[in-house]
This record gives sequence, structure tokens and C-alpha cells, in this order.
Amino acid sequence: MVLQDLVNELGRRLDYEVANGRYQGTSNSIGFDGLWKSPEGRTVVVEVKTSDAYRISLDTLSEYRQKLISSAVISENSSILIVVGRQDTGELEAQIRGSRHAWDIRLISAEALIKLVTLKEDSDEPETGSKIRSVLTPVEYTRLDGLVDVMFTTAKDIEQDLAAEVATDSKVEIREETRTESASITHGMTDSRQLQIKRDAIVAAMSSHLGDPLVKKSRALYQSANHEKRIACTISKRYAAGSTYWYAYHPKWDAFLKDGVEGFFVLGCMDLDLAFALPRNAVAEILDDLHVSETASGMYWHIHITERGKSRYELVIPRKQNIDLKRFEVSL
Repeated sequence: MVLQDLVNELGRRLDYEVANGRYQGTSNSIGFDGLWKSPEGRTVVVEVKTSDAYRISLDTLSEYRQKLISSAVISENSSILIVVGRQDTGELEAQIRGSRHAWDIRLISAEALIKLVTLKEDSDEPETGSKIRSVLTPVEYTRLDGLVDVMFTTAKDIEQDLAAEVATDSKVEIREETRTESASITHGMTDSRQLQIKRDAIVAAMSSHLGDPLVKKSRALYQSANHEKRIACTISKRYAAGSTYWYAYHPKWDAFLKDGVEGFFVLGCMDLDLAFALPRNAVAEILDDLHVSETASGMYWHIHITERGKSRYELVIPRKQNIDLKRFEVSL
């Protein structure tokens, strides 16, 4: 894979709508390496360089952008991002700062771009992706509040998402129809590294099961390259009392699965060499029957699995017959 292809793939993983460029301009075409349109409606004209060993014509890059604007391919709400394959970019930085295009161009190394993708994929919060994308567009940072907000929001979202899966004792409010009751659920601590190892095994198994490699979108969400096949993957330890395994199912996960052609809510178990892949349509049919918790950040449905005899597992449906999970098993 050439560097331009890698950079454009990173753009897709940051949730940009990406159009690959020609990688070189001709007399009849506009040269650019990528056009990235963000969900917020801003377009980034991407230029990729393997190094800064030679000077770049910033006038030419600006001319490309203006031609794209004139031809209505992009709007004025756009900027240029130069991605360099190495970090020692001092000369190029000085070239940009000293040019009349300084307010339209930003510069980042490929390594730093990969770090931003990793930050985004470690969180399930849409706001995290939006904040990270804002870093890639020209912003005046004499006042640092905006930059601090990006850092704080990203760190907080990742911490909250991780805590939701490896949390210790917590109290939740369970809403059952019109009646609300308090219940205390003891989660117990599971090492986050072991959780990720298990999740990686599940994603590999689901990729094989679906016949398409799944790419990470966020901590729990994965999808095929064409976004048609999607999974939301969450994991539970085994509990000695009550239900054998306990999970949360979030509305944002449901919306993500619904937007795909094939969507599965995949339940992993730390002590089992199998997972349960529930089609999103099957999950939607039982949501009204499940307990719901309200938290400061929103609501989620409770998903419980119980073990009935040796190697027989059922999805618990309150006040109704449980669902045998045998047909949903996927071997790891």
C-alpha cells in the first residue's frame, strides 16, 4: 500500500467521506491526493508527501483548492492538509508559516495521524470524533481553550467508555415499564488488556463468519470496508450469582447496526471459546421487554445470559420465555 492509500484509509477511519485523488495533477485534471468531507460539512484537500526533503509549491496546492471550489466540487468551507511520512518537518513548517496561505493549510505527520485514529477508535462517543477532526482544520490557537477542550473531551470519553466495561461496584436505576426500582450490580474488575484480546478474537471470528474483514470504527463497533456488514461487540466475565453474564446495549449501537445491511450484536464471554452473534432485527424485537437503566450520559438496555445445564445458554427475557442461544453461537 502506497502512503497516499494509507493516509486516505486513516481519513475513512476518522469518519470522513473520502475520495481518492489522482496523486498527480495533469493538464486536464486537478491534482490532489484525497478529498475528505467531514460529517460536520467541512472538506479537507489532502496532499501526501513521503518527506520534506524538497520544497512544496504552496501556490500550486492553493490553486488546486481554488479550482475545486470554482468547479463546485468543494465549498469555501474547506482547507488543505499536508500529511508527511516523517516527523522532521521543520523546513516545511517554516515554509507554511512564512507564506500567504498559512491560514488555509495545516501539516501533520502520518504517525501523528495514526495516533489520532487510535484515540478516536478507543471511544464510542461521536463527540470524540468531531473534536479530533477539528484538530485537522486551521484554527487560531492564541487562546488555548479550544485545544484544551479537544484534549479534555477525548480523554474523558475514553475513560468513561473503558470504565463502563471494566467498572467495579456501581448502582444503577432499572426502569421496568412505569415502575422504577434501585438495584445494585457488582461487576468486578476485568483487565482491559484481556478484554481487548478477547474482542480481537471475536472480531476475527466474525470477519470469517461474514466473509469480510471488519475494520474498527470505535472501541466496540466494527464494520466492513463498504459499511454494509457491522457488529457491536461487548464482553462480560462470568458471575457466580444471578445471571451468568451481563451486558449493556446502547441506543447508539442499535442505530449503528440498523444503518448497515447486516448488523449483529455480539456477546463475548471471558471464559468461553465462543460468542453469541444476535442479528440486530432479533434484538429489536425484544427491546421493549428488557430492563432499562438511566445514567447521566443516557440510557441502555440490560442484556442477561444464563447457563441452563452444561454448555446451554439462554438469553433472559423478563416475564417471558428465555431464548435458546445455540443457533447464535460463533466459535472463536
